[in-house]
Amino acid sequence: MANRERARHWRYPELPGVDLLRARYIDKTFVWHTHETFVIAAVTEGIEEFHHRGTLERTGPGGIALINPEVPHTGRAGAPEGWVYSVLYPAPELVAGIAAETTTLRGTAGFRVPSVDDPQAARLVTAVHRAAEKGDPLAADSLLRIALARLLRDHGGPLPERTARTAGARTAARARAILQERMADPPSLGRLAAELETGPFALLRAFRALYGMPPHTWLTDARVRRARRLLDAGTAPARVAVAVGFTDQSHLNRHFTRIVGVPPGAYRRERARTYKTGSEALS
Repeated sequence: MANRERARHWRYPELPGVDLLRARYIDKTFVWHTHETFVIAAVTEGIEEFHHRGTLERTGPGGIALINPEVPHTGRAGAPEGWVYSVLYPAPELVAGIAAETTTLRGTAGFRVPSVDDPQAARLVTAVHRAAEKGDPLAADSLLRIALARLLRDHGGPLPERTARTAGARTAARARAILQERMADPPSLGRLAAELETGPFALLRAFRALYGMPPHTWLTDARVRRARRLLDAGTAPARVAVAVGFTDQSHLNRHFTRIVGVPPGAYRRERARTYKTGSEALS
């Protein structure tokens, strides 16, 4: 990571079910990836732009990116000075509980749009970070729930159900299950297609249509997800790389940083800590 860039990806123990990221990025580029959680990113300086469902979104100060779980997206600077943001990654269960308590949304609650200009909500998101960094559990938890309730009220809606209704979608779902099971030693596209009794290009089309990315991109994303779980459990990065199918630790470092935003070593160190004081927090 360039010296002029700074990032901290961490957890505050008093906010279970939430990851936090505060960062200043200039040259950083996030490749296509997804999250199991929601992404709520409040930009405080500069501009972030990201691809999302065929559109290019741009978010500046006072704006918030709102990404639903399992939705592919990218990320990069939209201005020469880069961007600074505070990000919350709340688990779907947490968002569902707040939606049930504070809204009349039916079905699985999520966000209708990927980017909004909402300075008040953006200030609430950054305030959650400040409270967590100061070690103030009452303020952090209260502000988190207020922020999520406001965002769901103003920008929320039911998420569409993703079901494998067509034959192609069912084939794509089976392909994903195979790749998940054989992550450390996956088959080639040709062998995978033959095993599923379809053609390589038909499989590519069906997989992209259902999951928003080709199988090899999905596999890299899935490997990084599994790597995070292993690092959360305290596994050393070198062992993680082998376990998830990367050729070596440098291969893990490159892909992990391009998706998570910090190197795996820094990510693991934060998992071994509790929290920093306000004086140590990213300014």
